[in-house]
Amino acid sequence: MLTIYSNAHRLHHATELKDGVLKPCFEMPSRADTILARVQAVGLGEVIAPREFGSASYARVHSERYVRFLEQAWSEWQALGRQHDALPLIWPVRDLRSDIEPVHIDGKLGFYAMDAGVAITAGTWQAVKTSADLALTGMAALAQGEYSAFALCRPPGHHAAAEYMGGYCYLNNAAIAAQACLDGGARRVAVLDVDYHHGNGTQSIFYDRADVMFTSLHGDPRHSYPYFLGHRDETGAGAGLGFNHNYPLPHGTGWDGYGAALSHACDAIATYAPDAVVISLGVDTFKDDPISHFRLESEDFLKIGQTIAGIGRPTLFVMEGGYMVDDIGVNAVNVLRGFEGQR
Repeated sequence: MLTIYSNAHRLHHATELKDGVLKPCFEMPSRADTILARVQAVGLGEVIAPREFGSASYARVHSERYVRFLEQAWSEWQALGRQHDALPLIWPVRDLRSDIEPVHIDGKLGFYAMDAGVAITAGTWQAVKTSADLALTGMAALAQGEYSAFALCRPPGHHAAAEYMGGYCYLNNAAIAAQACLDGGARRVAVLDVDYHHGNGTQSIFYDRADVMFTSLHGDPRHSYPYFLGHRDETGAGAGLGFNHNYPLPHGTGWDGYGAALSHACDAIATYAPDAVVISLGVDTFKDDPISHFRLESEDFLKIGQTIAGIGRPTLFVMEGGYMVDDIGVNAVNVLRGFEGQR
């Protein structure tokens, strides 16, 4: 399997407000480094650098003003004499207005954020845009005849919506790749999110569309981040009604429950008959993940890949979450190996 990777991810290593304390993010550079080392150790396949695509490609799913904000946020923050990480301090909740973009950077950070886990640093924009380019390069490889590819994205993307960042995510890499597939002539694309946390951003982007089926297996949002999306009754709207599928699962879910839900989800995707499948590949479903609550073993990730292979469509894997760094390489690559072994 082809892997697309860039060292640019190391330019972004931020802090977050977690449990009431400002601390280094669980989403750290060693995550991608560990996965790359495992890819190379098992001889998964060729590793290539990404092409550069540019802001117009990102603006196919994000608003132009949001992309512009990400590109300019650090310089606006730094212009005030601030050298520490940029974090929001206010959010336009409930009855506050959310239609007018603030001029001041403090207002912009809150306007475009859903939480305090998306600090912006001097290297964030370069890392973020390169991460999106990885996914776009992977989709381009599928268009050129590759059956599968792995975009080793960092930062991740599935919590980022058209106009907000959150959950360590800035640009929605999976959504950008799915849209590129459609722009290249595909009729239908399926996005399957197997991260422990619901892909609220991806759901939001495609919720009223029938040309992208979004399916997510995740922790019950009544108890798990992102809390405010991911319920079973969210099935799409307008033209997208019936093309959004959520499988919220309880704390402590192991392979029996997870595998049954995954099989059901993959059968539905196969029936949809997409031209390509994008997998939001999170491995924070692992039993020892520090911020998640499922009980999958490393061997179970082989089964995830095998089940996904049963869909029988060209597939792009886009890296999302997984925060047990010691095991993330084995678990992520097990999914890829399981998929390749079933072809």
